[in-house]
Amino acid sequence: MPDGKDVATNNVTPLRKSVPCPVCGKPSSRADYPFCSARCHDLDLNRWLTGGYRIEAVEAEVSSDEPDQT
Repeated sequence: MPDGKDVATNNVTPLRKSVPCPVCGKPSSRADYPFCSARCHDLDLNRWLTGGYRIEAVEAEVSSDEPDQT
């Protein structure tokens, strides 16, 4: 008679499906989701902290033809 461990682990549905790692494209790991490893997680964090992910903004020019609304 089986001990039941094999049967139980074969019927477990993963909570999240594996997705490509946003840094390198490898399949994600359960421990580091959505990344494939702690290395890719740390690379992504470094990009956030050093300003690697930013949206460039263009400042609107103020026209001197418009009257002040004070």
